[in-house]
Parts: sequence; structure tokens; C-alpha cells
Amino acid sequence: MSDVKRWTVIVDIDEHDGRTRAVARLHTRGSDRMVGVGTARLSPDDRDVPEIGDELATARALSELSHRLLSTAADDIENVTMKPAHLRL
Repeated sequence: MSDVKRWTVIVDIDEHDGRTRAVARLHTRGSDRMVGVGTARLSPDDRDVPEIGDELATARALSELSHRLLSTAADDIENVTMKPAHLRL
């Protein structure tokens, strides 16, 4: 039977002065390993729907987190192989 690993992403969302901020934290092996942050703001021309700001800020935070994770993986590959790694999402 293979070992199952569990990585958890926790997203905290807050709003302040018309801006929504999401912080996505990747937890691996019991510690914070990486963080991604995303923001959104309400345009004066738009109707105020808080869920949309939450979704947009969270999507941006997760996107940043995924790019950080991919960059870390590339660095790790390069350290092992001693060759450039060219990874893409």
C-alpha cells in the first residue's frame, strides 16, 4: 500500500476599505511552506456583490501560490539534475 500525503490549502479572506484580500497558505508536513496573496476591489460602476470580490481575490491568491509552487519544483529539479528546468502550468 502506498503512502498517502495530504497537503492543505487554507484561504483567509478579509475586506477593508472597499478592497478584498485573500491569503492562500499551503500546509505540507505540518508547516506553512508557501503563501499566495490576491486582491480585488469594487469598481465604482459595479453593483456590490461581495462573493465576486471573494472569488476574484481567492483566484488570484491561488494563482500566485501555484506559480510559487511551480518555481520551487523547478528549483528542486535543477538542484538535483544540475540542468535547467523549463516547467509550465
